[in-house]
Amino acid sequence: MGNSMVWNQTKQVESFLQKAVRTISDYLNETTLSKLAEEREGVDKAYCELLLANLRRLVVFCEEGLEECRIVLREEPFRKTAAEKALYRVYHLCIAEYFTPKSDAWYEDSRSAYTGRNSLKFRQTPPPSLQVLLLSLESEFQAIREELEFYETDYRTKMIQSK
Repeated sequence: MGNSMVWNQTKQVESFLQKAVRTISDYLNETTLSKLAEEREGVDKAYCELLLANLRRLVVFCEEGLEECRIVLREEPFRKTAAEKALYRVYHLCIAEYFTPKSDAWYEDSRSAYTGRNSLKFRQTPPPSLQVLLLSLESEFQAIREELEFYETDYRTKMIQSK
C-alpha cells in the first residue's frame, strides 16, 4: 500500500476514533448506576456495572488509538510502518473490544450482517440508553472494521517475515 493510502486511512481512523471517544465519554460522564436502574424496572445492577466497565475499557482503547494516530500523522516524514502498526492496533483493540468485549456482556451475531439488522446481541436486556448508544455506533465500527481488515493479516505477515 502506498504512503498516501495509509496516511488517508490513518486520518479516517483518527476522525472515527475522535467521534467514538466523544460519544462514549459523554455518555459515561452523564450516566450513573442509579440512572440506569431508573430506565428499566428490574434491571440487574451487576449487569449494568459490567456494561459500564466494558464501555470504560472501550473508550480507553479508543483514546490510546486516537493518540497513536495523531502522533503518526504529525511526524515528518510520514512513517508508513508506524501508521500500519497503529492501524493494526486499532483493529485488534478498539474494533475487537466493540464487537466482542472481554467479559461477553454483549456479543456479535455475525449472521445479522446478512439481514441488515444490528449484529450486537446482549446477554440480558440492557438499559435502553445504553443499548441505543452501542447500536448507534455499530455502523461506524463496522465500516472501520471493513476498512482495516487488511491489517489483520498483512501487518502480522510483515512482522513474521522481518524476523
